[in-house]
Amino acid sequence: MCFFGVSYYWDSCGSGKTFPTLDPRTGEVIAHVAEGHSEDVDRAVSAARKAFDHGPWPKMTAYERQRILLRVADLIEKHNDELAALETWDNGKPYEQAAKIEVPMLVRLIRYYAGWADKIHGLTVPADGPYHVQTLHEPIGVAGQIIPWNFPLLMFAWKVGPALACGNTIVLKTAEQTPLSALYAAKLFHEAGLPAGVLNVVSGFGPTAGAALASHMEVDKLAFTGSTDTGKVVLELAAKSNLKPVTLELGGKSPFIVCEDADVDQAVELAHFALFFNQGQCCCAGSRTFVHENVYEEFVQKAKARALRRVVGDPFKGGIEQGPQIDSDQFEKILRYIRSGVESGATLETGGDKLGNKGFYIQPTVFSNVKDGMLIAKDEIFGPVQSILKFKDLGEVVQRANNTRYGLAAGVFTKNMDTANTLTRALRVGTVWINCFDTFDAAIPFGGYKMSGQGREKGEYSLKNYLQVKAVVNPLKNPAWL
Repeated sequence: MCFFGVSYYWDSCGSGKTFPTLDPRTGEVIAHVAEGHSEDVDRAVSAARKAFDHGPWPKMTAYERQRILLRVADLIEKHNDELAALETWDNGKPYEQAAKIEVPMLVRLIRYYAGWADKIHGLTVPADGPYHVQTLHEPIGVAGQIIPWNFPLLMFAWKVGPALACGNTIVLKTAEQTPLSALYAAKLFHEAGLPAGVLNVVSGFGPTAGAALASHMEVDKLAFTGSTDTGKVVLELAAKSNLKPVTLELGGKSPFIVCEDADVDQAVELAHFALFFNQGQCCCAGSRTFVHENVYEEFVQKAKARALRRVVGDPFKGGIEQGPQIDSDQFEKILRYIRSGVESGATLETGGDKLGNKGFYIQPTVFSNVKDGMLIAKDEIFGPVQSILKFKDLGEVVQRANNTRYGLAAGVFTKNMDTANTLTRALRVGTVWINCFDTFDAAIPFGGYKMSGQGREKGEYSLKNYLQVKAVVNPLKNPAWL
């Protein structure tokens, strides 16, 4: 169903249409969800506009907003298991990952932004002349937000947390593949006392509900996470409507660089995690594994062995490392890229096919002898496919690592801090992980260079996305000081 915060109820969309959300383990229908269209987006935006212009949320003290967000976090923590089960059921990720990592991280993010609510303030600015000058940091208004399917709950928190802390109201569109957990979470927000109309969730498809939200004249700010190609469309729709500012967190083809001095066993394990985590469905996945030529052969053999040990199966079972891909479209796309890798001359070390006859499972796949021009080395596959490339020296690997339209993240594995510092400054990416990968924290900003997006999510930087800065100038008469 669509969830409109204005009335605290689950509401059928105006058209009466629904769409199925599927269990990736089997391809079977979990539920039919209301399919939002432009008229539903209009209703949600109207509710958000009313709540912002006339409702209590932006007029509350920051401390009151903080207390509500802290109650939200407590409720999410209380419902950890239900949210984790919905996330696994609708998305296919391992339940242990959802229950022990992602839902607790959701709680942490909401508490983090609750803490920011009463610490947002402007400045007093000295000016040349007898004037008192101050800046006000004001909520931007109605925020439109579009989240992806790979981390539904975490992306929900990345978007909703800073927007609410700053005093905005929200219309959020879920990914059509994974609407369930965000709808459940939104219900908890309202149980915690979030006023009517502040948070409105619409389920639907990108070309209809998403496009209506991106182009809506009453939406003051847009935030989108998804593919680079869709991000271009979103940016264009925002520009052609009311020129609303847009934050984009988009695709990646992140290099993971294993230097000559690396402990190969540790590097193999970390590179494996960097690529295969979340079924390889990570925008920042270390999907180009660059290995120094002196340790290349050893690395390849150990990477192959590690992939063969990876436990794939029903994500609700204990000990499972990899569940199914999200849906049949992504499943077939990954298999096409695997065939492309074989046809272009890369060496298929292991995997390369579907696993089982039910659901969207793919074997952990490792390619060696990968060249930069191959599609598996250039395109964002978004699946469990590791491409291992060979390099000779730092100058070469920097040039090759940067030779991509993306710039989201990178990993560096070395014992030499001079090497790490050289690569950190040379790589044109938004995040560099040194001897670690996918280390996320509520306070660490995340975003990309180049076509991996614009703006930053998380941390103090994310608050700027949802604030306007207003300068106020008053003349002073006979001031005692300037």
